[in-house]
Amino acid sequence: MDIRKPNDSELEKVILLSPQALSDGTLGEVKPTNEKIKRLIEPLLEKGSYYLIATENENLLGWILVGAGKDQFTDKMNGFIYELFVIEEFRGNGVSKQLMKTAFDHLRKDGYSEVRLSAFAGNPAIKLYEKMGFNIRTVSMSLPL
Repeated sequence: MDIRKPNDSELEKVILLSPQALSDGTLGEVKPTNEKIKRLIEPLLEKGSYYLIATENENLLGWILVGAGKDQFTDKMNGFIYELFVIEEFRGNGVSKQLMKTAFDHLRKDGYSEVRLSAFAGNPAIKLYEKMGFNIRTVSMSLPL
C-alpha cells in the first residue's frame, strides 16, 4: 500500500466520492451534494489542509483529509483530521489505521503536538480512534423540539 498526496485527477476522484464519505460518517444523517462538498472542502484546501490517499495497484483504497484546527476555548492551533474514508470493498484490511499513522507523521512534521477530530455519535470508526489513543474532550448534544 502506498500513502501519499494525490495528483490532480486523484483529488477530483476523492472529491467526487466525498459525499458518500460524509454520509457514511454521519450514519446517513447528512447526504450532501457534490456542490456542498466543494463549498466545505475548498476553503480547507485553500488554508493549507491536504489529502493523503491510500492506493494499491493503481486502485484508490481510501483517504484522509488533514489540516489545522483551532481550540474553541484556548485558540491553540492543533492538527485536525477532517475526513477519513475507506472504500467499502477495502475495509477491514488496516487501511484506516495506516492512513491515521501517516497523517500523524505529517502533522508532527507540520509542527503540531496534538491532533483532534470530530465524529458523529454511533460512527463505528470511534472504536478505531479510541484504540489509537484518542480520548473524548467534548460532547455535543441535541434535543429535538
